[in-house]
Amino acid sequence: MRELQKSSIEEFKAHFRGDVQLPGDAGYDEARQIWNATIDRKPALIARCKSPEDVVQSVKFARKNELLVSVRGGGHNIAGNAVGDGGLMIDLSLMKRVKVDPGARQAQVEPGCTLADFDAAAQAHGLATPLGINSTTGVAGLTLGGGFGWLSRKYGMTVDNLLAVDIVTADGRQLRASSSENDDLFWGVRGGGGNFGIVTNFEFRLHPVGPQVLSGLIVFPFDKAKTVLTQFARFTETMPDELNVWMVTRKAPPLPFLAAEHHGKEIVALAICYAGDPAKGEALVAPLRKFDKALGEHIGVQPYTAWQQAFDPLLTKGARNYWKSHNFSRLSDEAIDTIIQYAAKLPSPHCEIFIGTIGGQTTRVASDAMAYSSRDAKYVMNVHGRWESAAEDDRCIAWAREFFAKSKPFASAGAYINFLTQEEMDRIAFAYGPTYKRLVDLKRKYDPENFFRMNQNIKPQ
Repeated sequence: MRELQKSSIEEFKAHFRGDVQLPGDAGYDEARQIWNATIDRKPALIARCKSPEDVVQSVKFARKNELLVSVRGGGHNIAGNAVGDGGLMIDLSLMKRVKVDPGARQAQVEPGCTLADFDAAAQAHGLATPLGINSTTGVAGLTLGGGFGWLSRKYGMTVDNLLAVDIVTADGRQLRASSSENDDLFWGVRGGGGNFGIVTNFEFRLHPVGPQVLSGLIVFPFDKAKTVLTQFARFTETMPDELNVWMVTRKAPPLPFLAAEHHGKEIVALAICYAGDPAKGEALVAPLRKFDKALGEHIGVQPYTAWQQAFDPLLTKGARNYWKSHNFSRLSDEAIDTIIQYAAKLPSPHCEIFIGTIGGQTTRVASDAMAYSSRDAKYVMNVHGRWESAAEDDRCIAWAREFFAKSKPFASAGAYINFLTQEEMDRIAFAYGPTYKRLVDLKRKYDPENFFRMNQNIKPQ
């Protein structure tokens, strides 16, 4: 670094309450590492913020020094947008406060919180809002891209439950956005990703959930995939909103309720969560057991927070990941056949294809009510390539891309932006569909220089 740059950094530190880390500092390498190990980038410095004022100082410093800005919440985004080479990484992971108002059924959540942080605080009062399915995911990134999980059929997308945000814009202003304040900006942050600023506080609506829920897995042999997936597709079209059933096909991990002879072999699993009285849920779950003879099951009443962490062991930090995704309004026979074809040739023991079932309340919001517009999507498919070594990159990525291409004719419009890789910037307009033009206009208003561009970028054309 030149002397001027060093002086600039020292001046920045003098007005910054958080921690500033430079290459070579203790903790720098740990802070720059994110969930997806295929991303290995080195920012010029990392600003670990402790307050909204730290975020403002970081934005002003980056503007003054013409630095590329990346923003880290949970660091879980598949595209690796949390970190860039040679720029400023604004790290929000120290901002982890959650404040729950059980009477109002609302929560204030800072952007460094993970799903586990938020769930634990809300469930202390028997409350929750729809989030994802991996407890180490950051609340901020998940929310800004739309957000969905086990509760979405009953309570909608995560953004459907967002009441307001506090946000730092590209010019360093602190604004509040809600239905009554800066409502155009509020429209945009509900699905528009990090394009319009850095959110320093989220205000959510909460719902009564659990704290005990009926949930678990039913595992079927892969040679029964056609009959199981066909029945899954039809069952999920008519099930009540309180019930959610997802499908995953992969090589079986060493689940304790599966005989050892099935470990490492292809399976089809149904993952179940009932957001209501567990006794009523039992009767609704019973037909799933009749899809075919199961290899094993583990369904019971457990804490909602435990179920939210059930898939964490399969999604740990440090593996190499590559995703491809489609929305579906219906799972046709052709789509099912394609899933089975590619699930039969998984290139790694860690690869999987999952179908996240949404629908229900997620479809009852107008497609132009907010930036997230895929209201006809009833299923979100993720082709989850995951492996351990760089030597496997080509094989695993080729498998995911080929399956994505073969399944495309059966998909519906739109895409879930949180599942887009960095190479898919050409799909952003398609992902947003009818709201894209308005998003471009909004970007031009709030970030005309495209200061925030390490994201699923909406260019201010």
